[in-house]
This record gives sequence, structure tokens and C-alpha cells, in this order.
Amino acid sequence: MAKEKFNIITSTCVPLPLENVDTDQIIPARFLKATTKEGFGDNLFRDWRYDKQNKPIKSFVLNDPTYSGVILVGGKNFGSGSSREHAAWAIAGYGFRVVISSFFADIFKNNAMNNFVLPVVVSDSFLKELFSSIKSDPKMQVEVDVPNQTVKNKQTGKSEKFQINGYKKHCLMNGLDDIDFLLSNKAKIEEWESKSK
Repeated sequence: MAKEKFNIITSTCVPLPLENVDTDQIIPARFLKATTKEGFGDNLFRDWRYDKQNKPIKSFVLNDPTYSGVILVGGKNFGSGSSREHAAWAIAGYGFRVVISSFFADIFKNNAMNNFVLPVVVSDSFLKELFSSIKSDPKMQVEVDVPNQTVKNKQTGKSEKFQINGYKKHCLMNGLDDIDFLLSNKAKIEEWESKSK
């Protein structure tokens, strides 16, 4: 999974206007046996993407070539249910870098950021407008400006501010996971330790 730096992400969107999408729908429990992050994107929304014969369900949005991009727009209460980190692995593994919703489960939100997926919380009205814009023009783009913490519907010109923890913002903008961050501060840590002996 690439640790790409986050700055300004401009992309078309994949709409999933369903509320209360839980982690078992994002990645079904039978795929949780693996201990590495590889391959989870293949099974993202598995039971919605494929029928019992493993044939793609054409009506599901990920199988519809009309929609593409690195931004997933989900309904309210995205990532509810169990705390499995595999849900974030699957979203990142598929290639999404941003998920926009009007509400995320806290554990999912943290798991997403730890796996270089940015959860962007917007108002219900902004989310509704986004779905409407994507439906009217699947090629419309959304701009997510991480430094300024804004998300913009480029079709309507409307934008909103979003919140992000300062530490996580620093890590995402510099392509650092928690261990990378500690290693980048190794000299400061060693200096502090030597002073406090």
C-alpha cells in the first residue's frame, strides 16, 4: 500500500449513496484470515460486487465504468460495525485515497487515516448536493485540499471546511505512518533521553 503524500487531490468520484455501510459489507468476515494488507482491494464490497457464481453484478457502482476516481462518496454512518482494520485495507487496496461522508464511525476513521485513506466529514446538505452533482455528471470533479482542510464540489463551486487531527494531517501530508514519524524524530528522542538521565 503506497504511502503517497496528501496535498490537493482532484478527482472524479464513485458514489455509494447508502447509509449505515458497516465494515462487514466493506470487507466480509470470511476474508479476514490474511495478515498482510495485500489483495484486500479485490474483495472490497465483495457481496455487492459479485453474485454467488463470482460474476460481477453489473448494477453495482464499482462494476459500472461510468464511475471512477480515487474519491469514494458514501452515505451517512460509513464504517460502522466491528473495528476490523481490514476495511481500511480494502478501501486503500482498491485505490481510494479519500472517503467523503456526513458521519464516520470513530474506529473506522482512525483505521482509515492509519492506512493513508482520508475520511472527510461534510454536512448532510453538502453530501446530498455531491450525490446530485455526480448523478447529473459522472465526470464532475471534487477537490480535497488537505493543507487548507477544504472540500470543493467543482460543478457548483461550493466548498466546506473539514476537520482533521493535526498529527494525522502532518503524517498524511508527509507520507508518514506512526513508525515513520517516530523514526523521523529519532535524534530528538535520543537527545531528550540523554538529557533526562
